[in-house]
Amino acid sequence: MADFLLQQPYSMLRPVRGGNAFEETIEHILQTIKLGIFAPADKLPPERELAERLGVSRATLREALGELQAAGYLDVRRGRYGGTYVSENPVRSEPRGIRPLDPAEVQDVLLFRGVIEPAASALAASSNLSAAARSHLRNCLSEVSNATEASYRPRDARFHIAIAELTGSPSLVAAVAETRSRVNELLDRIPFLGTNLEHSNAQHAQMADAILSGDAAAAERATIEHLEGTAALLRGFLS
Repeated sequence: MADFLLQQPYSMLRPVRGGNAFEETIEHILQTIKLGIFAPADKLPPERELAERLGVSRATLREALGELQAAGYLDVRRGRYGGTYVSENPVRSEPRGIRPLDPAEVQDVLLFRGVIEPAASALAASSNLSAAARSHLRNCLSEVSNATEASYRPRDARFHIAIAELTGSPSLVAAVAETRSRVNELLDRIPFLGTNLEHSNAQHAQMADAILSGDAAAAERATIEHLEGTAALLRGFLS
């Protein structure tokens, strides 16, 4: 029985699925903290073991741990009793001045977005795009790729809306724009993670390449993978 209890924290550390290793590592570690699997002041397993449990490289794990430390969820201690510990000072779940979050709202936004945006990417890839349309998508991609932290989210939203614009459907453009507005409200509640932004930019490029090459299936797959990364972060920080 004692051995069983000792294994309980580790049973929560299941392998990530692959395409969004950094984001899902963040999500999994936050889940163990929020569920009390690792309580305040508890020491996390050694990096090697934690990386093996999550099925990620130690480099990816270090990036995730570093971001969670910067966000206030973890403390790194040096010396004889050094290691990575759960912070004893809880992070505020609701920023000041922002209305309380309804978990059902998060699920609704992520579910709806997961339906319409992959479809928009597939339709855009299947469309007979003009030179102007192609240039518009490339320009939006360039703008988000080169955005500063302060301007990133508006540029990010503009890129996603641009994909919907390529379909020629005003209704779809309106739906993507409204959904992205709701997503931005959720993203404003979590910290900027530099590694995630780099990953997102790489995925944006994959989406644009698939659309411009007319590969609807690849455009849909790339969009689904991209949205799953964002969803993993939102579930991790907001659940």
